Amino acid sequence: MSIVMTGGGTGGHLAIIKAVKEHLNDEELIYIGSTKGQDKQWFEHDDDFSHTYFFETRGVVNQGALGKVKSLLMMAKATLQAIKLLRKHKAKVVFSVGGFSAAATAFAAKILRVPLVIHEQNAALGSLNKLLKPYATEFISSYLDESPIKAYPIKQVFFENARIRDRVGTIIFLGGSQGAKAINDLALQIAPQLKERSIKIIHQAGQNNIDEVQKAYDELGIEAEVFGFTDKLADYMNEADLAIARAGASTLWELSATALPTLYIPYPYAASDHQYHNAQFLVEKDLAWIMRENEIDTQKVLSLLDENLADKSKGLMQIVEKNGSEKIADVLTQM
Repeated sequence: MSIVMTGGGTGGHLAIIKAVKEHLNDEELIYIGSTKGQDKQWFEHDDDFSHTYFFETRGVVNQGALGKVKSLLMMAKATLQAIKLLRKHKAKVVFSVGGFSAAATAFAAKILRVPLVIHEQNAALGSLNKLLKPYATEFISSYLDESPIKAYPIKQVFFENARIRDRVGTIIFLGGSQGAKAINDLALQIAPQLKERSIKIIHQAGQNNIDEVQKAYDELGIEAEVFGFTDKLADYMNEADLAIARAGASTLWELSATALPTLYIPYPYAASDHQYHNAQFLVEKDLAWIMRENEIDTQKVLSLLDENLADKSKGLMQIVEKNGSEKIADVLTQM
């Protein structure tokens, strides 16, 4: 009997699987994802899985009529493949983190009546998770009162790095491994003022933007640690005293677990504007700041350097529950 894990496309979805599987060492694990997105980059050579499979699938949302038909045909073919794999590996449960790459395996679980456990990362439900929620054996979300588990699955290292911030000695800009132009531009605009205050800059500029952004810092005569994809994100967050970031769910909860006060600049084209709603969850509790991309005000951003960071750090430590990954792993093993 095996536990089949599915979903991804982007790092936020995939980070959930990575965090949960750390607590499933005694189980046979199978991963099923897509050839599109970041699934293969994360898990193709991951030895924690006895087998990994990647289907030719793509998203249905934001496609034209012809594109939707083609995507649905690809999904139907992948669902048939997933049915065969669930039978072959005697799946006892399917754990889905959503995203288009989860669709085929989640549908296969429903057809075969294999228990389906879904984790929703965002405050606004994804379209696939919204569709499958009524059929899920368990539906887990940190934002829903009826969720059996409220703790977000975060790697333990982020909690270990939590500390109270009281002044800004280091700032981190997080645009994700793909980068965010608005955050890159903001960082470069305020870099001279940060230099004047001897504030160190750590900047995740995106894998394809590293050279361009590094050159811009060099031309300004400013030292900055610029990177794209990294496996040292927890260390960078630990070093920082203030963050400016997108509001993808995993990033938001990792920053919160680290007790790092953050200004969120949501990706404006996220489905259902979910990044805005993710950030708003913390803003309403006075634990973060939010600024729409088209409303970025450099003076207001710089004013955050003199804000009371300690209160937000302490508040974040109190709101973020630990052991989310272990609790989800327990649910999966008991199926």
